[in-house]
Amino acid sequence: MAERPIRVFGDPILKTPTEEVRIVDDTVRALVSDLLESVTIPGRAGVAATQIGVGRRVFSFNVDGQIGYVINPVIEETSGELVLVEEGCLSVPGLWFPTPRYPYARVRGTDLDGHSVVVEGTGLLAQALQHETDHLDGLLYLDRLEPLTRREAMKQVREAEWF
Repeated sequence: MAERPIRVFGDPILKTPTEEVRIVDDTVRALVSDLLESVTIPGRAGVAATQIGVGRRVFSFNVDGQIGYVINPVIEETSGELVLVEEGCLSVPGLWFPTPRYPYARVRGTDLDGHSVVVEGTGLLAQALQHETDHLDGLLYLDRLEPLTRREAMKQVREAEWF
């Protein structure tokens, strides 16, 4: 297990849709282990494989003491009215913007043994499930911002020390 460095905005892997995991081998086991190690750092609600430089469809989450991972996650359901929630991203460090998210989300995927896994929740967990699945689809939360907010966000990204 190892905490892996987080890729930041501008790295092409963050905009590249991931490949489905077809066979669980030692590489996938190591990836899940690294994702779990990386998400347990305080202040992290989720880490997607792309954020640590791996183009596979896997993410980890850590919300309200619930820590886990999902292989090949698919959002099965979202519900409620879209609401603007303050959102940030490890790959866009230090910047937070109101992002439209559904208040409820359910994701289905598998675990390392191939068993079906369902993770569902409201609030921060719903937000994390949507956010991490977006990463695996090659989207950043910046892509979901309303046009005026996105314009301001991109300005702040260009001015950021890490960019």
